[in-house]
Amino acid sequence: MSARTHTRPHPATSGRVDIRLPWWALALPALAFVSLLLLILNPSDAHAATGDPAVTHLFERIQQLVAR
Repeated sequence: MSARTHTRPHPATSGRVDIRLPWWALALPALAFVSLLLLILNPSDAHAATGDPAVTHLFERIQQLVAR
């Protein structure tokens, strides 16, 4: 006599994962990324405290390398 196999019931889905994110979960990181990118590309707009001129020179050099 053969034994019956038990199968688990599957929910009626289309087979894809249903993950819903709120709008701000994508908008805020994108906004932060764009803001930081703009500050890096144009450091004259970033009003930081007066610091070591070597750091300023380094950022200007990085900007020149990125602009090429």
